[in-house]
Amino acid sequence: MASGDSSPLTRWRKRLWPIQAYELKKILPLLFMKFFISFTYGVLTTMKDAQIVTARGSGAEVIPILKGWIVLPVALGTTLLYSKLSNLFKRSTLFYGIIAFFMVFVALYAFVLFPNIENLSPHVTADRLVAWIGAENGHWVAIYRNWIQALFFVMAELWGSVVIFLLFWGFVNHICNFQEAKRSYNLFIVGGDMAQMFTGPLVCYFAGKYMSDQFGLAVQSLACCILCFGVAIMALHWLLTRKILKDERLYQAHAPLDVKTKLSLWDSLKFIARSPALRYIAVMVIAYGLTVSLTEVTWKANLKLAYPDAGAYQSFMARVSSSVGLCSFIITLFFSGYLIRSLGWRFCALLPPTVIGITSLTFLTLFLNPSWLPTTWNMSPLMLIVLFGAFQNVSNKVMKYAFFDATKEMSYIPLDAESKVKGKAAIDVVGSRLGKSGAAWIQIALIQIAGTGSVLSITHFLLPLIACTVVFWILSVRALNKQFITQTVPTT
Repeated sequence: MASGDSSPLTRWRKRLWPIQAYELKKILPLLFMKFFISFTYGVLTTMKDAQIVTARGSGAEVIPILKGWIVLPVALGTTLLYSKLSNLFKRSTLFYGIIAFFMVFVALYAFVLFPNIENLSPHVTADRLVAWIGAENGHWVAIYRNWIQALFFVMAELWGSVVIFLLFWGFVNHICNFQEAKRSYNLFIVGGDMAQMFTGPLVCYFAGKYMSDQFGLAVQSLACCILCFGVAIMALHWLLTRKILKDERLYQAHAPLDVKTKLSLWDSLKFIARSPALRYIAVMVIAYGLTVSLTEVTWKANLKLAYPDAGAYQSFMARVSSSVGLCSFIITLFFSGYLIRSLGWRFCALLPPTVIGITSLTFLTLFLNPSWLPTTWNMSPLMLIVLFGAFQNVSNKVMKYAFFDATKEMSYIPLDAESKVKGKAAIDVVGSRLGKSGAAWIQIALIQIAGTGSVLSITHFLLPLIACTVVFWILSVRALNKQFITQTVPTT
């Protein structure tokens, strides 16, 4: 039997945990930081969708309006504000300030706004507006009527763009080199997957414990969990920057660890325009947001028909989130890191557009042709559509967490320091929002043209749009591989 370093057990250990013992004090805090950040995002996501979609006079049609007309301008403003603040404050100060701002908002929402939501919601004037403009345009009024839930939706979306991509991955890219990235990035994603696994049980527990008229207690309980996560995130960042990264084996100071970053939104956009590599990365990010958002709203519209109650809707979303975490955990831990190291960047970067494209087009086709659904499972066509949409949603998220995020973040590392900061800020915050907001604008325009007020009536227009987007996504991956990645990452 083989022994030592050549034994099968040793080879599998290195595949699953390719970290040296001295690196643990750097990798483990980063892994736990990603865990708490993703846990917070998972809880926020299940709360934001359930509360805005099931609110009075609302539905899935409000999601494109929020993403297209509110979240995108706010994201642009946030990027501009980040640009200004990064010229005034150190990286760590900015990190703590942004996390603290989100925590203050969560506390304000749970303990002040939500308990008084009926008194603060302008239902009377909203009803008058609906009577004036017609029920088919009521989804526009729903944003005004449910402004508290809409505000929460916007802040939850920003957590994903700002905290996960700009703060966490920006920090990780700054303190890790390319070789470390190939060995550790999939582990950080595993940390996020583990958080997704725990999101479902946590949300379902509080949603089941506090039903109907006690739903506010569920919101407050989840908010307390989020506040604890925020404290843990800041504590881990402090431990890393003040203690752990002083070890020269763990951080080679190719750039100062904690300095002000001279960044402007206009300069960031110019960097993307001048750099072919950044342009291709931007197309990948926008294409992902566009493809997923065009499909997801149709699924959520069907989901509301099946689960009109906010608690039931939130519980179903929580179970989907846990499924995402479990599947992504298994694939990321056992396969994605090994595939990236053995088959290369190009192969793994092409998996997300291929899988997401196939599942999205299949889901929309089945929705348009319910007679193709199986009739032997003793389920209604609506429930079959909801379940297949859940499967499609899980597949999309698994591809994102297991392959898309890792390959995208790795593509930044060979860039010069200035391009990393300026290009990444514009792509991750503005580019990701452009994808989702572009999908929202398309859906809003099609709904207005159809004149039905329902997102379900425009599904047949989405099929060619998604197919074209996936083609551009694949072409960008291939071009990025030829342009840049082949110089640093094996592609065989």
